[in-house]
Amino acid sequence: MVTFLPGRPGRLADVPFFERGIGGAESNVACGLAAAGFAVRWVGRVGVDGFGDHLVETIGGYGVDVSAVGRDPSRPTGVYFRTAGERGSDGHEVAYYRAGSAASAMSVENVDLSVVRAGRVLHLSGITAALSSGCLELVRELMAPGADRPLVSFDVNHRAGLWRDAGADGPRVLLELARGADIVFVGEDEAEEAWGVTGGPAGIRAVLPEPGVLVVKQGGKGATAFVSAAAEWGLVAQFPAPLGSVTFAPALDVDVVATTGAGDAFAAGYLSATLRNLPLRDRLRHGHLWAAAVLTAPGDLASPPSRAHADRLVALGDGGWGRLRLGPGWTQAETASEEVRTP
Repeated sequence: MVTFLPGRPGRLADVPFFERGIGGAESNVACGLAAAGFAVRWVGRVGVDGFGDHLVETIGGYGVDVSAVGRDPSRPTGVYFRTAGERGSDGHEVAYYRAGSAASAMSVENVDLSVVRAGRVLHLSGITAALSSGCLELVRELMAPGADRPLVSFDVNHRAGLWRDAGADGPRVLLELARGADIVFVGEDEAEEAWGVTGGPAGIRAVLPEPGVLVVKQGGKGATAFVSAAAEWGLVAQFPAPLGSVTFAPALDVDVVATTGAGDAFAAGYLSATLRNLPLRDRLRHGHLWAAAVLTAPGDLASPPSRAHADRLVALGDGGWGRLRLGPGWTQAETASEEVRTP
């Protein structure tokens, strides 16, 4: 979707102007990975309108292959407006205009499945599954076992309002989809909201024992990754990780500008380190760093730190990692070693 960011704090009714940007869970991940030098394709559908042109051109500008993006002549590109307040706070408002959008009409019939399955990793999210029955059928088809199925990464992204609009049992559907994925990202808070799980990361793993890798995001505390002891799936063969392990990486001290898009950036950072076969702790740390890049920027997207910069920070000892403080502009502070303060 095209996203409109407020020109100043306040209620939507009081904000006089907005700045145009882009947003979308899967496209955010694609842009982050492409900006870091990975070969990435984004497959979606937009309208034959100016907003669709803007999305395709902007996502392509990050280096993403957009050749498989469909254009729908009868449906518009989705847009949304949001306030400057943090998600979950009393001052946060979001107005979505995507009912009947081109993206919501994606289906098995109008998406080239062979193109979607052509990569090493296929990243999907629960938001797309919630957009319509056709979108849910498409996600289920892409996750179905088969010789041509790539490694599937799935971000739960529970949005209760979307599932109410869809008239479906969102929590049950999301649990079904997560159980069929190879790598799953889920927040501790959304697992409690969707499934009533209150036992922390271990409790979530008990509900989701099937995925080869389960990454539980714990907000400002950090993130925990579980790697299955079973080796019949291809995850360990492609991206080695210690079987049956549990790894925790503390979050960073970040001067937050806005939180929207941080979860997508975390997934992109984790996947980037996975594609490089880095150790499990380092995959989580890269996730935290990429999330920090978005947390210290006003929009849904921000360029990740350079590989050399991120690798140097990831290699810090526990003490150095714990002393890091990242503020706006930190991704350009290439000489930082242990602490990057807000300019």
